Amino acid sequence: MIKASIVSIGNELLSGETVNTNAAHLSAELLTVGIPVVTSYAIGDEIDQIVLAFERACTDADIVLVTGGLGPTDDDLTRQAMAKFLGVELQLHADLLEKIERFFASRALPMPERNKIQAYIPAGAGALPNIGTAPGIRAETRGKLLFALPGVPMEMERMFAESVAPELKRRAGGQAVVVRKLQCFGAGESAIAELLGDRMQRGRNPLINCTVSSGVVTLYIVASAQNKQEAERMARKDEEALRDVLGELVFGTDDQTLAQVVGEELARQGKTLALAESCTGGLLAKLVTDIPGASRYFTHGWVTYSDEAKTGELGVPAALIERYGAVSEQAAEAMARGARRKAGTDFAIGITGIAGPTGGTEQKPVGLVYISVDSGTGCESKRFVFTHDRRFTRLRAAQTALNMLRLKLNI
Repeated sequence: MIKASIVSIGNELLSGETVNTNAAHLSAELLTVGIPVVTSYAIGDEIDQIVLAFERACTDADIVLVTGGLGPTDDDLTRQAMAKFLGVELQLHADLLEKIERFFASRALPMPERNKIQAYIPAGAGALPNIGTAPGIRAETRGKLLFALPGVPMEMERMFAESVAPELKRRAGGQAVVVRKLQCFGAGESAIAELLGDRMQRGRNPLINCTVSSGVVTLYIVASAQNKQEAERMARKDEEALRDVLGELVFGTDDQTLAQVVGEELARQGKTLALAESCTGGLLAKLVTDIPGASRYFTHGWVTYSDEAKTGELGVPAALIERYGAVSEQAAEAMARGARRKAGTDFAIGITGIAGPTGGTEQKPVGLVYISVDSGTGCESKRFVFTHDRRFTRLRAAQTALNMLRLKLNI
């Protein structure tokens, strides 16, 4: 199977000044033509390091895609590094120089002398047309195919689509890579890995990878085969097996969110929802209303940050807060019940907690959150202690509340 490696060049990628969106874009586009990316390198503006990256990438893969370093300034060294890697000299292409001169002339600008370097291509290599001044480069060596593309995302994406993707599709033939995603919530990454056992072994096909964000574990099923039908069959078989093992931990596929899944089910069942938030400060309402069409099921939301607001807006008894505290299971239940009563909805969620970084005690530490889901069948409450920082605690609490409602909806 043909494989690819990506080399991204530029000091700005290493300093954190620029997010490497080019590598992400190319990885996704390569999968659509059936070519998996096996490695990705980010390299600074230093010729020998770039050459070393080319060596490694060619060892890893059959196709090497390079982005960045094709500009006219002293730190743009990709063409020089590629020439050194290929063991050839740079050659001036008169037709390329003429195109660059026309580019500036069409804008009534004089061409800076330093832009002339962009008309130089390693001997034996070919040029790829660009909407900007920097032509791309196509070269072959040792049975490997290299493409150097601009770092400007718009230029890179167009050059790849028009000049690179068609050739890669021909080379890939019928080979295919199919990726299916399962979204999970309710167990940590290690616990899910334990449940899956040897299904996550490296070298397996399909390959099972995972990422974690705010408590959501995303499982990637990556199936490779000589044709798309076989790859899809393999991925589908693994998805069924994973669902059997993980059960209710799986809440969605592809890029579905908890808010999206819960909202769709509320709409399908014709049910309504109200929210009463304290420590999350309206974040849960934001997640719910981020979904288009949320007005079909979401009717009311309260941010009752103070004790007085909980009492005045939701009818939480002052005596209850005095006895148990605003951060308590009793307060969360009273908030949820008060919200459902006032809104007249089928479901209501109450959240109260200590987001931090201060305000915790030994009995009620920072990160302590109580969540209650009230419905016609009763009120379910749970206690959680989330670690990390304030932002994480708030987001994890909101996500957990959605998951509790999901399970109550039997999805």
